[in-house]
Amino acid sequence: MDGKIVNLKSKLEIYRAMTGGANFGDCPVRDVIKGINGKWSPLLAMALAEKPYRFGELRRLVPDISQRMLTQTLLELQRDGYVHREVFPTKPPSVEYSLTDLGRSMFGALHQLILWAELNHDAVRDARAAFDAA
Repeated sequence: MDGKIVNLKSKLEIYRAMTGGANFGDCPVRDVIKGINGKWSPLLAMALAEKPYRFGELRRLVPDISQRMLTQTLLELQRDGYVHREVFPTKPPSVEYSLTDLGRSMFGALHQLILWAELNHDAVRDARAAFDAA
């Protein structure tokens, strides 16, 4: 693991202390990651890392996503501080979405995971097939 050893026991003790002994569902890592692990969030972050997009452009770029799910995902990304929504005073009003500074910093790490997933997709599919066949 490139010398990067994680001491899970220590991390869990720190998380427990940070949350006042609450359950691990309140762990900061889970809390942050759940906002970017949705079906559409990584894809939308990839798009917005390229450039700002209007809603309709995002809808055409990701044709499998419903309007409702696009709206919901953008709201969640906006709520977590990753996406900025700007309304322009045109008739009708146009709305543009872009990554915030926080969103760009998150995307740096997400991009590494995306690259890893692309490189290892076949190996993961092969492992699943072998597991399911056993």
